[in-house]
Amino acid sequence: MSKIYVVGIGPGQYEQMTMRAADALRACDTIVGYTVYVELVREHFADKEFLTTPMRKEAERCRLAFEEAKKGKNVAMICSGDAGVYGMSGLMLEIGTAFPEIEVEVIPGVTAATGGAAVLGAPLIHDFALVSLSDLLTPWEKIEKRLLLASEADFVICLYNPSSKKRADYLQKACDLMLHYKAPETVCGIVSNIGRDGEACRVLPLSELRDTQVDMFTTVFVGNSQTKEIDGRMVTPRGYRNV
Repeated sequence: MSKIYVVGIGPGQYEQMTMRAADALRACDTIVGYTVYVELVREHFADKEFLTTPMRKEAERCRLAFEEAKKGKNVAMICSGDAGVYGMSGLMLEIGTAFPEIEVEVIPGVTAATGGAAVLGAPLIHDFALVSLSDLLTPWEKIEKRLLLASEADFVICLYNPSSKKRADYLQKACDLMLHYKAPETVCGIVSNIGRDGEACRVLPLSELRDTQVDMFTTVFVGNSQTKEIDGRMVTPRGYRNV
């Protein structure tokens, strides 16, 4: 039986890929992925066959992986971060129902939430919500409701896809929604290019985050009412007694 590994490759650097993910890529014949992600692994797996599709061709990419596996190849479908967090594992398993002869194994990876949290310090030590601001697949009205309810419940909120050329004001809109329930001085953090060249981070209050320019390569962390800044790092207490 041919096999497809759906692999989360982590933030981008080979050193931040899990051993299990690297083993899966070494074991396959063909690596399939979004063009940008393929370039992140090509150097370290140069002996493999690479097949790519551009953004918004996710279903075609998945079917391509299955068609290659039907030829008797072991295939890896790669995703940045974790394959099961805004990744391709769900769509692969859905499409896989039409290819019952092909086994699919999901390989986890380090997602931007945990990778960025490590850069900032410890913002996700307590309950948190992960929300994408991209409305390509989710109506903005639903995103808006999730932001309001997560803020009211005092979750730490991690935001993916906070801005793009077509969504330049979405982070500002999100901050305005969260400010209904979160104080302007709420400690926040941003991390850009997590695990890649040019990685940078910053800790700032929610009132300042509102007017901060970010891009698609930035992950945003909005603290809860207990989150604090310690020596320039963002820390959300769990409640442990430290004395």
